Amino acid sequence: MYSTTQLALILAGLFFLALVFTVIINSVFMRFFHTFGIREEGLGNVRWNVNAKPAFGGIGFFIVFLFAFAAYGGLFPKHSDPFQPIMLGLLAATGLGFLMGLADDAYDTRPVLKFLAQTACGVILVISGTRIELLGIPGWDMVLTVLWTVGMMNAINMLDNMDAVATVVSFMILASALAMLSTAALVLDVTSVPLIAVCGGLAGFLFYNWHPSRMFMGDTGSQFLGVLLAFVGIRYCWNGSGPDGTTEPWRQISLVAVVFILPLADTTTVTINRLLKGRSPFVGGKDHTTHHLSYAGLSEPQVAMVFGSIGLASCILGAVAERTIDVWTPLHTGLYLGFAAAVAVFLFSLTKRRRIARPL
Repeated sequence: MYSTTQLALILAGLFFLALVFTVIINSVFMRFFHTFGIREEGLGNVRWNVNAKPAFGGIGFFIVFLFAFAAYGGLFPKHSDPFQPIMLGLLAATGLGFLMGLADDAYDTRPVLKFLAQTACGVILVISGTRIELLGIPGWDMVLTVLWTVGMMNAINMLDNMDAVATVVSFMILASALAMLSTAALVLDVTSVPLIAVCGGLAGFLFYNWHPSRMFMGDTGSQFLGVLLAFVGIRYCWNGSGPDGTTEPWRQISLVAVVFILPLADTTTVTINRLLKGRSPFVGGKDHTTHHLSYAGLSEPQVAMVFGSIGLASCILGAVAERTIDVWTPLHTGLYLGFAAAVAVFLFSLTKRRRIARPL
């Protein structure tokens, strides 16, 4: 239908259209909704950034996602039907995550309601056909899928603790999924167009979210992205396959560990440290790995660039694993899990260092 050049121009155009749209729509929101998502003012703010700022960046992500979902059929009418059960499940789960995040930003919902909504997102993915296929036991694979979805929604929410960090990490995870696909597969895979659009939305949001930020993504963004990234992890990592189409459990586990190492390492580190101190892991604080990089002397832009660099390395490793390694061996497992372990140990060790004055 399209030549390779035409396809590249269409996908690049989609990316930049989403980028420009996100910049414009957030500019409009900045003008008319100055206080949306601000609820910490005067309440002992636990955010790293002490200035209260609106939190509606996620609205732009969701809009470009819906636009791309609707546009796929028009751009590639002879390919996969965008209204297949898996995609409708993704649409329903991301929509529920977005609405729950919107309610939380607007009304500060109860944690139990938030957890129930996150669980429902995971159940929707399972019912619609998106399920981790690792253990070979349907019941346990379903449970693992729901836990993965809830965990990723909370991990991205927790990672949204410093300017640009959650945005950069989410962008690199989506880029990793796209890098795992060949040029032809970008068209045949119905999820590719929405992923490219959301990447453009994230890039446009960085215009407002890079330090010193003018807005946060809020729960509207972190909960939507959490569901989307959970779906991406299931489709491209947990259920990934090599160039010859075969699937191997250790390849799948290694891909998950490498591509998602940053949200996994941060959430695990914070949870362990808080439990050791007798604190609840679900109460916010300035004890994330990003914060400890700042305590070590890095500025906020440098912290975001460190996480972006690790994310880029993960993206490259993911593409290599999916597109060039035909037979997965124990050596590959050791190298990939070794990389993930090195990143995790590095970030965890930072939390045990003596703090220095926070840089201005």
